[in-house]
Amino acid sequence: MTDNLIFDKGLIARYDKSGPRYTSYPTAIQFREGFSKEQLVSIINRTNEDPVPRPLSLYVHLPFCNTVCYYCACNTIITNNRAHAAPYLKTLHKEIAIHGKLYDNDRSVEQLHCGGGTPTFIDNQQMQKLMQVIRDNFSLLDNDREEYSIEIDPREASKETISVLRSIGFNRVSLGVQDFDSEVQKAINRIQSEKQTYDVINSVREEGFKSVSIDLIYGLPKQSAESFSTTLKKIIAMKPDRLSIFNYAHMPDRFKTQRQIVESNLPEPAEKLRIFRQIIDLMMEADYTYIGMDHFAKPTDELTAAQRDKTLTRNFQGYSTHAECDVVGMGITAISKIDDCYVQNACTIDEYKKLVDDERIPVYRGIKLDTDDLLRRDVIIQLICNFELDFNDISEKHHIEFNEYFYNELQMMKSMAKDNLLAVDFESIKVLPAGKLFIRNICMIFDKYLRQMQTDQMFSRVI
Repeated sequence: MTDNLIFDKGLIARYDKSGPRYTSYPTAIQFREGFSKEQLVSIINRTNEDPVPRPLSLYVHLPFCNTVCYYCACNTIITNNRAHAAPYLKTLHKEIAIHGKLYDNDRSVEQLHCGGGTPTFIDNQQMQKLMQVIRDNFSLLDNDREEYSIEIDPREASKETISVLRSIGFNRVSLGVQDFDSEVQKAINRIQSEKQTYDVINSVREEGFKSVSIDLIYGLPKQSAESFSTTLKKIIAMKPDRLSIFNYAHMPDRFKTQRQIVESNLPEPAEKLRIFRQIIDLMMEADYTYIGMDHFAKPTDELTAAQRDKTLTRNFQGYSTHAECDVVGMGITAISKIDDCYVQNACTIDEYKKLVDDERIPVYRGIKLDTDDLLRRDVIIQLICNFELDFNDISEKHHIEFNEYFYNELQMMKSMAKDNLLAVDFESIKVLPAGKLFIRNICMIFDKYLRQMQTDQMFSRVI
């Protein structure tokens, strides 16, 4: 990984601006209300008729948490009352059945991800029932080559829970840690011992899960370069297959929960930069591959293989394999990507329940991509996943002449080329080691919607 990244303070000062994370293009800001169930059904029917049916990737959203983490920007419902999950699950089961009827049985489920919130908020019997409902309505695989993952809060997962999850088909787990430092944990209201984390990882490996991913966050209150380095070294010693080290975006105007963070406790920009530099150094020393943005993986991991084979993709779960899949999102706020459209479910339980009880797909908003959207999505995905772009491939696929179509964008890239962020000629763009940390900036050049916006305050900063 030593030739994958170059850390340059001058470049960071110049390019550290706000911008999308490109989990979709167009981004969710462009989704509009009024996208109908009938539009979505028509698109699904069209995909069912493809000569080679696309496999499916299912996302199931379980929004409940029993405590609030002050940094959180996810769609969650905070409650100590576990009984609140039962009526939600009943509605979720109905939605799963509605979707199941729409997709042909020959469309196998190659990916499944259960996220939240805290999926392990529900009890083992409820989780077993949920997985059975999914199996009853979709063509799940059982050869263990599929990728069925679930997010786990180590504070919520017993050894028995881990055993149950493996027995019902999950073979990958993602664990939230954020930081082991006790002062940081108090400041973000997430008290989680190292032992809880170690015990869960040991149980996961004993049960034969294929992959362990760990989430950390830098830029949290009370953090320093020294304290976060201590946490990261302990995590690296656990040898996770993947690591996501997110940049905390303090946006209290958008996320009310973050207003409980004392802003004076946040690390100064210079200190946050020191933390970031140490992350890069430690991950390089540990021989992890930099996948992009905040994702790292072992050289033997499937993410690394997908990037090498140019089959990596990016969606609302981050970097992902199985780019060929249509994504079916279920649960409140869940987002689907079906062929040339994105749709998002209703954001409140009441509206979600009302639509599902009426036997309707609970669509709240969405967007159908036009030819320009599809072209730019392809360009952005290839750049953000592969760090390079072949103009001929894009031209042939989309029936354009790349250099003419993107003349203005290529002119805008000249300053980046002078800064050695990328190399661009008549045939390709190649992101250089100094540019990989700024892949979002590079992708932003191709985002026509971003140029039309009056503010960038809807997005997090790059570094």
